[in-house]
Amino acid sequence: MDLLRFSRVPLARLPTPIEPLPRLSTHLGGPQLYVKRDDCTGLGLGGNKLRKLEFLLGEARVQGADTVLTVGAMQSNHARQTAAACARLGLDCELILRRGGHATEAYLHGGNVLLDRLFGARLHVLATQESREDFMAARAEMLRGEGRTPYCIPVGGSCGLGNLGYVACAGEILAQAADKKMKFEAVVVATGSGGTQGGLVAGMQLLDGAPVIGIAVEGDRREQEALATRQAVESLRLLGRADIDLSGQVNVMDDFVGPGYARPTDAMREALGLGARFEGLVLDPVYTGKAFAGFLSLARSGRFDKKQSLLFVHTGGTPGLFGYPESV
Repeated sequence: MDLLRFSRVPLARLPTPIEPLPRLSTHLGGPQLYVKRDDCTGLGLGGNKLRKLEFLLGEARVQGADTVLTVGAMQSNHARQTAAACARLGLDCELILRRGGHATEAYLHGGNVLLDRLFGARLHVLATQESREDFMAARAEMLRGEGRTPYCIPVGGSCGLGNLGYVACAGEILAQAADKKMKFEAVVVATGSGGTQGGLVAGMQLLDGAPVIGIAVEGDRREQEALATRQAVESLRLLGRADIDLSGQVNVMDDFVGPGYARPTDAMREALGLGARFEGLVLDPVYTGKAFAGFLSLARSGRFDKKQSLLFVHTGGTPGLFGYPESV
């Protein structure tokens, strides 16, 4: 797995720790639960997207970019981390955000949005029906006409290049497990734009590692599995391993989406409460809260015995908690 040939800028504090969740494991009476703390990657209050941005902004630097554009929801964690990374690297940053159906003061001005502005990003807030991708393409063309050199990042930083951050993370997880002489029966992660799960799947396949289970935060199982598969294939192709067969290797649970993206559920609220009260673990209502609900469901399912271990990848998103206070 040769990642050294790709340009990369150091942004994240790595490796992130793997921590046991002993009180929660005892409370549930099932397998031994662990968490991979990718909420602790550091820059801009951390999160999973910094791993992707190391590769994406590495390419942006090689191309001589002076302005970075990306898209996301109004309370996008990816947008916030992109803004922080651009501030660190001295790049202009423009965020194309979709307002969505929320209208609270916290959603429109708090949480990640407050940080976006603090990091110096320029925000373009679109109505729900407008295409963020079309706006980004047009804005990039306008900047080129002004003599600028823009670099566009897709939603979530999810693309073959960005996903390499989680190909590398798969190796990091396996090395940490080997160091502790332990084995994870499954690695569980939130999946939305599919890149984090796709990168983990690609990495685990390359290294003969653990199964990866995605917990969907939007869409249904079939479309999310197809999306994560495409993301994994893109990364494997970049690594010269398009020959790897992913049949049956990309698994998604869609039981915890509820009424839709960023819409609260009782299972999400329970997951936030259990993580906080038993382990002091802070989750968010959009991604990790719903994913942790799926993780708890797997722990309770009887599929794994008490001696087996499960790993939850905490992808961050804590600032988003303050954008949706009514959801908790």
